[in-house]
Amino acid sequence: MRPYYALLRMSVRRLMSYRLSTVLGWIGGGAYLVASLAVWSALLAQGPIAGYDWETMKAYLLIGWATGAIGSASGDWRMADRILWGEVATDLTKPIDYQGARFAEHAGGLVVELAAIGVAVTAVAAFAGGVPLPASPAQAGLFLLSFLMVVPLKFVITYLICMLCFWTHNFMGISWAKQAVVTLFSGALVPLAMLPSWLAATAAVLPFASITATPAALYLGQVTGTQAWQLIAIQAGWVAGLWYAARFIWRGALRALTIHGG
Repeated sequence: MRPYYALLRMSVRRLMSYRLSTVLGWIGGGAYLVASLAVWSALLAQGPIAGYDWETMKAYLLIGWATGAIGSASGDWRMADRILWGEVATDLTKPIDYQGARFAEHAGGLVVELAAIGVAVTAVAAFAGGVPLPASPAQAGLFLLSFLMVVPLKFVITYLICMLCFWTHNFMGISWAKQAVVTLFSGALVPLAMLPSWLAATAAVLPFASITATPAALYLGQVTGTQAWQLIAIQAGWVAGLWYAARFIWRGALRALTIHGG
């Protein structure tokens, strides 16, 4: 475990070394949150839409922004560049698991991400009239458990996407496509209940809904009891399934690396 902890600390130090870049990135993210709040405030001024009023939507937007922030500090480009620039060849000589090492770096970004989320929550509470809280401690606990599941889930999705660089040798188009797909099907753009029924049904069977829609539903009390635990089990299932799928794909990626590196 010591090598992975060292990688986690190095990830934190790297972010702290480029403080201005990190701060500017979060300012841009904060501007997106402010814009979303302003748009939905105007849309909901005439009344609820699909069961969401202004108070509920404030909480939903904040959760969507927070889940989107997870993994953004370490960045998918950093992971992709290791492949595109050939650093992966050096990584393979180290006596540590490659996937585990990348997860340790991904987790290192949580230090900055959680701090930014705390600032955003405080700002929204102060300037937007507060945010509704979970109805009970049990509901809050389920939300926190679900939110923690987002950390490995977002990592493994990003890791799988980045491995495509072994075959494409470029990440720009992949990154744009990934951002669009995840934003739409996770419910970060609009709640899944507001999508056309066929699109909402499609989103419900994909792993992306577990990123935003599931934590939001638990926080807002839209699902409780057995249904809540089922959603968390689905999140855990996606994490486990995609984690081992990534290991299987990694074998093929190594063969591609051997061919193109020969």
